[in-house]
Amino acid sequence: MRNLFVLIAASTLAAPAAAQAPSQHAQAVFAGGCFWCTESDFDKIPGVLSTTSGYIGGRVAKPTYEQVSAGGTGHIEAVRVVYDPKKVSYAALANRFFRTVDPLDGGGQFCDRGDQYRSAIFVADAGQRQIAAAAKAKAAAALKKPIATLILPGATFYPAEAYHQDYYKKNPAKYRFYRWNCGRDARLKAVWSRVAG
Repeated sequence: MRNLFVLIAASTLAAPAAAQAPSQHAQAVFAGGCFWCTESDFDKIPGVLSTTSGYIGGRVAKPTYEQVSAGGTGHIEAVRVVYDPKKVSYAALANRFFRTVDPLDGGGQFCDRGDQYRSAIFVADAGQRQIAAAAKAKAAAALKKPIATLILPGATFYPAEAYHQDYYKKNPAKYRFYRWNCGRDARLKAVWSRVAG
């Protein structure tokens, strides 16, 4: 994936777990392949207060990037989104999420292949599950094809190492090259360009 750009990985300390969001804020977890890109995409949405790259859904406690990227832990790269529900709804976030991924691809996302890069929505409760399912159905109707994006129950979210957080801000040139080289935006255009909205 990004091993070319992550030479400092081995010596970087893990990011501390983020403090719990205040009660007036809400959380959502989306997996869209490379968490650098998912984080960048959600940070652009008004009402999103913070994003944290991390790992979710696996069998190993406190996994490292090296473990997850090797594909042996069962985790998926994901982003925890803290948002203000008075400014943006969970439904709006879920619908926007589908436009930032290739929901037709069940084998990973763009140049990142393997289960650890699958697209998924991790739901915290029945309400989120219903909204996520509606967003998935809307994507299926728009694309007129089966959607591979998973809807999975919430699980322990482990923040990724510090160097992954806000990577697109800290390393803009490397991030832009990675995103272009991975073909993310070209594929998104190919999938979604003929769909209104």
